[in-house]
Amino acid sequence: MEKMQKPNFNVLFAILLAMSMVAASSAQLQVGFYQSTCPTAESIVTSVVKQADAGTQAGLVRLHFHDCFVRGCDGSVLIASTASNPSERASPINLSLRPQAFAVIDQAKTQLEAACPGIVSCADIVALAARDSAAALGLGITYSVQTGRRDGTVSLESEPLQNLPQFNFTLAQLESTFAGKGLSVNDMVVLSGAHSVGLAHCSSFTNRLYPTVDPTLDPTFASQLLSVCPSADTSSNNPTTSLDVLTPNTLDNQYFVDLLQKRVVLTSDQDLSGSVTTLALATTYAAANVAWAALFGVSMQNMGQIGVLTGTQGEIRKVCSAFN
Repeated sequence: MEKMQKPNFNVLFAILLAMSMVAASSAQLQVGFYQSTCPTAESIVTSVVKQADAGTQAGLVRLHFHDCFVRGCDGSVLIASTASNPSERASPINLSLRPQAFAVIDQAKTQLEAACPGIVSCADIVALAARDSAAALGLGITYSVQTGRRDGTVSLESEPLQNLPQFNFTLAQLESTFAGKGLSVNDMVVLSGAHSVGLAHCSSFTNRLYPTVDPTLDPTFASQLLSVCPSADTSSNNPTTSLDVLTPNTLDNQYFVDLLQKRVVLTSDQDLSGSVTTLALATTYAAANVAWAALFGVSMQNMGQIGVLTGTQGEIRKVCSAFN
């Protein structure tokens, strides 16, 4: 199936409509927020992200998602746990977040504090790093990031599992979770395309292999997964596989091609074929990388506005892993 085809007029209309909605929303955030207070802010983040490998860049896209779905895009996912405050990072669903991704945020923050002390929030660094990672990994993914977020002052271990979609979610659960964050069904499908990069541990998909193979899995692909995960018990050995085995380091529409061919890893991904609406969207994006790439930027902008703190709310952390 072709990856690069011209989007049809219906898709183009959806892109223009979505872009107009982004432009009209989140008035307290703005593109170029640091232009006068720290004009090198975005270039510093971009420079640090460009030095990262593809796996870390995929991790930075995921980090932004995990940040925004819990308490909004406030950098709360970055807080290190302490004995008195087990943070979001200690949640089971966040233990697979890449340490290298956190290191990139810390490196960017160190450089920003040297250039512009106390100006750039960690929440904005996460959003900018995700944008730059998507651009580095993607085929034609470019979008602007509205900045001006402030950093949150709460991070609780219990909240990620209450807010993030999980690998075994049904389509109804996925739709409810995204709607609860103000995101549309189209945002949900588009953002799911980020699973064209990154890894999955066996523990997140052995439910599709044992005790019997999920009939919605392509048999050949199921055999490949069984060779990676030879046992349902992952307590002592929990290998990983690429979410997209064909283009594992390219953020493209291959995810949707895989979905239509029943070659996606997670239950929550295959479930996107479970309704007329989501299947139609997936079919459109499988045939048109240009359309999906444009809408991916729009949906990332939409996600980046969830529950933001602005003005005098929150704080600007001196160190991203600790409250001031």
